[in-house]
Amino acid sequence: MRTTLVSSILGAAVACAALMSGAAAKSENPNKDGAGTAAVYGNIAPDQIEFLSTPDRIKSVASSGAPTAIWETLEHGEKVECLDCISVVEPLIYDANAKTREIAAWWLRRRVFGVFGPGEAYERTINTLKGDGDARRRAFAAYALGEFLAAPGIDACATALATDADPGVRVAAASALGRLNDDGAGALGKAMADADGRVKIAAMSAASRINQFADAPSVTRGLGDADPQVRRRALELLDAMHARDAIATVATLAKSDPNADVRGAACHALGAFGDASSKDALLAISTGDANGLVRDQAQIALRRL
Repeated sequence: MRTTLVSSILGAAVACAALMSGAAAKSENPNKDGAGTAAVYGNIAPDQIEFLSTPDRIKSVASSGAPTAIWETLEHGEKVECLDCISVVEPLIYDANAKTREIAAWWLRRRVFGVFGPGEAYERTINTLKGDGDARRRAFAAYALGEFLAAPGIDACATALATDADPGVRVAAASALGRLNDDGAGALGKAMADADGRVKIAAMSAASRINQFADAPSVTRGLGDADPQVRRRALELLDAMHARDAIATVATLAKSDPNADVRGAACHALGAFGDASSKDALLAISTGDANGLVRDQAQIALRRL
């Protein structure tokens, strides 16, 4: 797997080689370094392009801990190849600030060298998720693997989702799988039966981001959950999936669920399914439900049948 990953980035190295000339990525002020800027941006007017962060600026700001400065500097350093910067930016994927963690992983994944090789930052992140004693660091590692957008993170996150004792780590692993556009060989569907409601919701939210997610039976089981938030999220996902096999159960929730938000979501799903068999139920709800918003949802759903 590591060989495949390394091979996949070698082609990118060739494409990026032209961008790595010393002056091309070292100017924070394009007006002072027109030749270097032109190598990266061509004939775009200097006042219409971004300032480029220097390696020294990246290292200085990453060590400062100032969030907004970190965000700006790393964003403007997207094209800067700086091996010495990696060891300073890598700790930021464990920062307390979520946006700092995200942009640090974003910057690292754009490195041609120094991140994805054996023993380098990406492998260390996987190992942190697998075995760090601090659950918070494991969770942050999972989120980072999602932002790295590399295939080895799928198995690592799927394993964490199935086996990690901390629900916060499982939530992060589920979210990362959604970012990676992969259900982890069924890991998300299994997580929809997790003992922790937060994990169930995270798994359903992640599934909604995956192209052609098709495990409707696992989602349908959430309709019977004791937590109304889980039931509502399951309805929303079934709605998006157009899972018409769940019509009977969804209609029951639309008529009798004790939570108005769940009833409203069920009505919306019935409208999305577009099956005439739910017409009688929706007619009854449109005039008889105690909640005006639910009645409105039923009336809108009827128009979609």
